[in-house]
Amino acid sequence: MKESQLVESADMERVLLVMIDFKNDKQQWQVEDNLFEMQELVVACGGEVIESVICPLSKPSAATLINKGKVDEIITACSAFDIDTVIFSEDLKGSQQRNLEESIKLKTIDRTQLILDIFAKNATSKEGKMQVELAQLEYLLPRLVGKGVELSRLGGGIGTLGPGETKLEVDRRRIGQRIDKLKKELKEVAAGRQLKRKKRKDQGVPSISLVGYTNAGKSTLLNTLTQAGQKTKDGLFTTLDSLSRQLALPNHQKVVLSDTVGFMHQLPHRLIEAFKATLEEVKEADLLLHVLDGSHPRFRDLYESVCVVLRELEAMQTPTLVVINKADHLESPEMVAGIQSSFENSVAISALKKQGIDLLLEKIMAMLAESFEEIHVDIPINRMDLVNLAHKEGEVFSVKYYNDRINIRASIPVSLKAKFIFESI
Repeated sequence: MKESQLVESADMERVLLVMIDFKNDKQQWQVEDNLFEMQELVVACGGEVIESVICPLSKPSAATLINKGKVDEIITACSAFDIDTVIFSEDLKGSQQRNLEESIKLKTIDRTQLILDIFAKNATSKEGKMQVELAQLEYLLPRLVGKGVELSRLGGGIGTLGPGETKLEVDRRRIGQRIDKLKKELKEVAAGRQLKRKKRKDQGVPSISLVGYTNAGKSTLLNTLTQAGQKTKDGLFTTLDSLSRQLALPNHQKVVLSDTVGFMHQLPHRLIEAFKATLEEVKEADLLLHVLDGSHPRFRDLYESVCVVLRELEAMQTPTLVVINKADHLESPEMVAGIQSSFENSVAISALKKQGIDLLLEKIMAMLAESFEEIHVDIPINRMDLVNLAHKEGEVFSVKYYNDRINIRASIPVSLKAKFIFESI
């Protein structure tokens, strides 16, 4: 057993991490926290972090991001530790990446390319692969300068998982055409998802989306609630492909529960854009279950990082239940209660050990009941837009047309109720 582990370790790509510490950055995340997460990303990509170099930076260098002294330090460390790949914690411009590779004489990539590699490694469905390819091509396009760019480098390893085509030189026009084709195909995927959502709403089936930081336990919770059989693994971004399953609540109400790609601190914007078709499930959901790793020492920062992405998706107004997962890892009930007190609506569970699931289901039923309200109102005859809105966002029971008004009875989100109230017709 020990011999096999040594062989496996010897085959792993040896990585040196370059951690950029911006002196003017007032964000709560410290360089040590970013270093720990970068190490997890490297492991998820099949590499091994051998050494790290922290680079305090007040003013970036246009040529190499960091100053010459730090470049020399990296060269020395790479030689001393027999490094295969250098990975920067911040995005590099195309010219900076080329200049660094010329100096270091080793493959040099940045955090975004590392994350894209993990996505390429874990995408299994056709839709997932298309979304990853789109993100990769949009990352590569601005880096096409001079002799061209390699979509798949020779030699293999981290930073080499190409977006599909294996030709070494692809010009802007061909990449642009491929991006346009992918966007068109993903729009069709989004349209198909929209039709499915409309059908569910017409049938009065609420939708619930699982959101949360990567590796918080969303897929495990989906499996626990629906026996979905979703592949789970302790690692970052192990689940990329959206999966929806029907769940019957204890009150016999049927809902659709959807798993989504995990979020992360400073998740590259191009990934959010590429995965918009999948993430529309989040925006259109009736209820969000924000799965949070309660055992993480910086759980509040993980929560805020997810909220940043939800704001970008315009989903912060959606009713949300914070599901504090891995509560079994906490030392005492008092510690669990302390974490719960940080959030307005929360429940503590262990998805893996199936603890607290009954209480979670009760909370879901209560919040779904609170988020919708039945109306029976008259609206002006010229307000067909409101009839359409009721069909789109709620469940319509009856519509009656009169000479001067429309009578509508429907169940709609509480947030829309004010739109249907008129003093006189």
